[in-house]
Amino acid sequence: MKRLFCALGCLLAFAASVRAADDIFDFETLRFRAKMLAARPYVRNPTVVPDVLRKLSYDEYRLITFDEEQTRWRRENVPFQIQFSHPGFVHETSVQLFELNGRTATPIKFSRSLFKYGPLKVGAALPDTIGFAGFRVLGSLDRPWDELVSFLGASYFRSLGMRTVYGLSARGLVVNTAEPDGEEFPVFEEFGIERPAPGAKQFVIYALMNSESLAGAYRFTVSPGADTVMQIKAVVYCRKNPRFLGLAPLTSMFWHGENSASNYGDFRPEVHDSDGLMIFNGASEWLWRPLSNPKAARVAAFSDENVRGFGLIQRDRKYESYQDLEATYHLRTSAWVEPVGNWGRGAVRLAELPAPDETNDNIVAFWVPERLPSPGEPIEFEYRLHWFSDQIHPPAGFASATRSGQSRTHEPDLRRFVIDFDGPYLRQQKSDPAIESDVSVGAGATLAYKTVQKNPYDGTWRLGFGIKPDGSGRPVELRCFLKKSPHVLTETWTYLWSP
Repeated sequence: MKRLFCALGCLLAFAASVRAADDIFDFETLRFRAKMLAARPYVRNPTVVPDVLRKLSYDEYRLITFDEEQTRWRRENVPFQIQFSHPGFVHETSVQLFELNGRTATPIKFSRSLFKYGPLKVGAALPDTIGFAGFRVLGSLDRPWDELVSFLGASYFRSLGMRTVYGLSARGLVVNTAEPDGEEFPVFEEFGIERPAPGAKQFVIYALMNSESLAGAYRFTVSPGADTVMQIKAVVYCRKNPRFLGLAPLTSMFWHGENSASNYGDFRPEVHDSDGLMIFNGASEWLWRPLSNPKAARVAAFSDENVRGFGLIQRDRKYESYQDLEATYHLRTSAWVEPVGNWGRGAVRLAELPAPDETNDNIVAFWVPERLPSPGEPIEFEYRLHWFSDQIHPPAGFASATRSGQSRTHEPDLRRFVIDFDGPYLRQQKSDPAIESDVSVGAGATLAYKTVQKNPYDGTWRLGFGIKPDGSGRPVELRCFLKKSPHVLTETWTYLWSP
């Protein structure tokens, strides 16, 4: 009972921003608060953002900028700093922020003095209780004070590794994504940000999540570098079990690429934040699934037990593939989920939605546990989330390009696929008939031919094959890899072709 009252005291102190000198805030106190939230009916956090801010247009909202002179910890000898995002426009519900300094949690209050408004008139009376839309952390990466991490909106966040730019995002959880009845969006309602010590190599953020179906506690321990790593520990309690719960979700954009039937009249050869889903499954097999922009929403599930990793990857790093000096898609960061411990049986699920342009995030990848515990029981999971350029890849060969099309003059009824495989070992190999392809074609088509060639111009190996659809109109699952018996030389390329 003494420990229980101590925990309750810490939680109330964090929520009310009043802490006694001997209170200790840690992950367990936040976990207990999430459990208590989930034991009660859901009450949506009422917005305190004034109408004058919620009615701002996109262009008006962009006039509001953070005053860099007000950056928190800028004048202190610590390696990280934080800046804040203004509430308003689509950010109608704010979050509350606390600075955690040793045993003290201090509320970070909103103030007009933190921002510059230019010609915009938003009224003089903006209360200090309205909170913020989110925040970003600055630190040393490619330059002394680069932006490292941003939390903004619902449970969205993103980060950078060295020599990358923002692209895809992560989320705390997804609930019923791509389901016909609609998706539920859990929200981070409060954050506690640890004040870093001088010389610290990492920083720590706590977050409290809430939504109609669940409540949860999160801890992010972030170590920036060429491969920026977030150690994420979470515990979630369901008020009611949703149709499905997605862990460690990643959200990205794919408009068109080398495997697309059309570039929609765009001058750029490719436009995407990620070009494939990479999986390292529990059987130690590496899979590569090129992304697509489908005509209709579709979901693929890769069943597994104790998945070892999955992520959305921007594999093509050549500027020539994108020809975009402003968006610099060739520098977009990749993200890789590395589970800590065994996640049991479940599936990596990939949702691909139609996108009319590059402004829509139409790709989501996440882990779905096969079973959830009863409502009120904890769902505990931990993982390392890597943000990087090209540090993580299969140890053997990998698919570097995917192309598909038809011949207008020679057997036009065949659908043809060309996959280029790259890797140090493959580049060293001269043309060798012992290097063979293994191609599998699912229901809906038959394999017409397959070939393997060494590309003398760039050192890669090209696997080509054709399929003959059976006229049923069914989507066809395809798989292939290169081998030199008894060895598998590449990851497994997998694709869903729709007639």
